[in-house]
This record gives sequence, structure tokens and C-alpha cells, in this order.
Amino acid sequence: MADASRGPAAPPDRSAAPPPARLGARGAAALVFGSSAAVLVVELVALRLLAPYLGLTLETNTLVIGVALAAIAVGSWAGGRLADLVDPRRTIAPALGISGAAVALTPAVVRAAGSSGDGTLLVLAATTSIVVPGALLSAVTPMVTKLRLTDLATTGTVVGRLSGIGTVGSIFGTVLTGFVLVSRVPVSGILVGLGVLLVATAALVEVLLRRRRPRGAGLAGLVVVLGALVVPFAPGGCDAETTYHCASVVEDDERDGGRVLVLDGLRHSYVDLEDPTYLEFAYVRALAAVTEAAHPGDGPIDAYHLGGGGLTFPRWLAAERPGTRSLVSEIDPGVVRVDRELLGLRGAGAPEGIAVRVEDGRLGLGRLEPGSRDLVVGDAFGGVSVPWHLTTREAVSDVRRVLAPDGVYVANLIDHGPLAFARAEVATLADVFAHVAVLGEPGDLGREGPGGDGGNLVVLAADREVDLDAVAAALTERDTGWEVLAGAELDAWVGDADVLTDDHAPVDQLLQPYPSAGGR
Repeated sequence: MADASRGPAAPPDRSAAPPPARLGARGAAALVFGSSAAVLVVELVALRLLAPYLGLTLETNTLVIGVALAAIAVGSWAGGRLADLVDPRRTIAPALGISGAAVALTPAVVRAAGSSGDGTLLVLAATTSIVVPGALLSAVTPMVTKLRLTDLATTGTVVGRLSGIGTVGSIFGTVLTGFVLVSRVPVSGILVGLGVLLVATAALVEVLLRRRRPRGAGLAGLVVVLGALVVPFAPGGCDAETTYHCASVVEDDERDGGRVLVLDGLRHSYVDLEDPTYLEFAYVRALAAVTEAAHPGDGPIDAYHLGGGGLTFPRWLAAERPGTRSLVSEIDPGVVRVDRELLGLRGAGAPEGIAVRVEDGRLGLGRLEPGSRDLVVGDAFGGVSVPWHLTTREAVSDVRRVLAPDGVYVANLIDHGPLAFARAEVATLADVFAHVAVLGEPGDLGREGPGGDGGNLVVLAADREVDLDAVAAALTERDTGWEVLAGAELDAWVGDADVLTDDHAPVDQLLQPYPSAGGR
């Protein structure tokens, strides 16, 4: 019999939402692993995005790593605090969705800021592009940890397990980006793809944890689509995203066959596809002047090149001295691919006698036989500076080992301001070789005349005397406007500069990549 005092039982409210679901161990592991991996993907790709505007320097690496670590710290702290105030089931999905939208917009934002020429705006855009997704993704781990802490007796196990999984995720993101993604997918594609994945994950988490249709996923998805559409029109596009560079080939309106290889926004090589003897850059004409003076005539020589770029000088040697064998160590396979596909290294009319190995120059140098080269050319650059491990006394000693008794080492240097790096490198060469000279504009050599704010310098080193009067005459004949500095005058120019060694080579600190007034 019904209880009249209480009335009939109320029907169940079927419109009420089901209770939130618990987060299982596997789901927690997947969220922590994926969010930690995504942070490292963003960090590494940010380095690639900034390289065209800030260069591949120690300072750029330090900036990005420092900002990323700050984002991780802030996100972890804020995520833990928020997890104690709000049910993490309500915050995990928004964190993933917003970070996905921010990641997808990053390429367009950074390239627009970089192309504006405003350094402050660029740093602000880069910092925001790293901090926003980095902090939001880092907040996921403490939120997930809060959901998994159901028993104080297993607190250590839960925290330790998720911490370890997060670290493994970071390692996975690093390896995946460095060894797979960057070499196969454009930077913009990596970030837009990551943005899509994060937004999709946010929608899935909302459905599984709160058992309702995701809110805001449509807006986040729209932002991702917008980012994908804007990227092709953003400034600073590349003909090829290589392992190390954003590479473009620009035609010269004044020469039908003229092509400029641009790496990370800097003009690295000029190649005339119709006339390989044409040398546009003054420093390449200086390399030719040294070669002509050190090895007169037009007979073939054996040359080794540290760095390839557009292979301008190996092409010149092949044309001017038929039969010359040039071995090139170029670390970036993408640059070699650009040489073959866009700069005439492959197919009809390709130069003969040029062999290119994709390898680090220091390792390639170590594989050469003693006394096997008449000429070694140093023209390797990571951004705006010579990779430090190619500048040291140990590296220079290896160059000396592979040179024949009458061989010559000639290297291109770039420095500005007080030329501290250039002076240190000349001091290092003088510590190894018996004869050293520097070629450059008079003002950069401490004389009256043009120059004085730095730029390209060419240094030659050998264990036998090179006819410097012949070098000077060749520089004049090639219309460089450069002069030669040697002997006591060179000693005074070098001053008390330190010799660079494998143990101490602060190249990035010594080098001033641009004049203080800006520009190059």
C-alpha cells in the first residue's frame, strides 16, 4: 500500500546528465604522455621558426629553451592550483583545445612579426607562441594527477608513475620531431597538424569525462582551419623546409642564369647556371684570388670543402681548372636536394668532378687521408656563424694534417663590430700554421678606406709562403676593393685574442652577427 503521507514516488529525471566518468589509468597515461610530447614538439619547431630572423645561435637556443622551461613551470604550478579549486574534468579539455588553436596560429604569427623588422615584436610573438601552449599543455599533468589521486596510500605511486610517463612523452616528442617530422614535414604543417590533434583530443576528453557534447571545440577547430589557410600567405615562405633551414632560391632579374640561395633569410650563395665562372660575392672572388696565387695555372687540383651551400666555388674550380676533384661535406641533405633540383647540380650541364657527402664537416675532415688535399676551403655556416667545432685549434690541426706540403687552407669568416671572433680565429690559425694572412676591406683591417663595420673576411693559412703580392693583384683584378694584412701588422690587428680550443670556444659570445646600427 502506498504511503499517503509521502505521496506517490516521483518519476526519475531522465533529462539530467549522467554523472562524470572517472579517468582510468590508461587514459591518464595517454593524456600526460601526449601533452608532454606536444610541449617538446612546440619548443623544437619554435627554434626553426625563429632561425630566419634571429639565426641559429646559442643565444636563440637559450632564449627558446628558457621560455619553454618557464612555460612548463608556470603551467605546472597553475594547473596544480586550479585542480584544487575546480574539478579537472571541466578544465582538461579547454586547456587542450586552446593550446591546439594557439599552436596552429603560431607559424603565421611568428612569420608576420619577423617580417615586420621589429625585433621587440618578434620576441614578444615568439614568447607568446611558446608560453601559451606550453603552459596550458603542462597544466594537464597536475590536473590528471588530481583525478587519479583517490587513495593516500598510493600517492607516491601515482605521482611517480605519471611523472615518469610525462618524461618519456617529452623524449618521444623530441625524437619524433628531430629525427622524423622536421626532415619530412614543413614546419607549418607540423604545427597545424599538432593543432588539429590537440583540438580533436579536447573534444574526445570532453565527451569521455563529462559525457556531453563538447563546447568550444567548434571555435577551436575554426581557429585551426584559419591557421592552416593563413600560413601559405604569411611572409617568409620557403621553397624547401630542410633539416636545418628554411631554403629559398631567388632569381636575379639582371642575369638570366643568376640564382641566389637564401637560407633562413640570409643570402648564402649566388650561382649563375649559365656561367659558373661568374662570382657575384666579393668573398668568393677573394677565395678565387687566393687559389690563383697559391696554385698558379689552370691545372687540376684536389680540393676539400667544409660546407656546400650552393656549391659556387666547387663549380668555379670545375670550370676554371678542368679535372679538379672537389669533395664537399654538407650537413644538410635538404640543401643538397635544392642544389640538385633547383641549382643545376643534376642533369644536363651539371658540373663534373664534384662529390657531395651529407655529413658533419668535422667528421668528414677526420676521414680524409693525410696530405691528400691541395686546397681546403672553409665555408660552413650555421645561421650567421661558423659552427664552433670547426674553429678550434684541434679542428685546424686536422685541416693541416690533410693538406699536402704546398697546400693552403682558405676560409670565409663573418663578423662585425670589434671583430672579436675573427681575431680569435686568426690567432688560432697562427697557433697551428707557419704563415697566415687576412683579406678584407681596408677599414676592417684597421686601415683607411671602406669598411670598418665588419662583414666578410677571408683568412688564408699554410706552412709555406704564399705570394701575397700575387694575392693582392688578383684581388684588384677581380674588383673586390679588398687588401691583404700579414706580418707584424696582422699581429697588431689580432692583439691579445685567445686561441680557440675544443675545451673553450665561445664563438657565439665573441661574434657580433650584425652591425650595431642593424642590417647586414
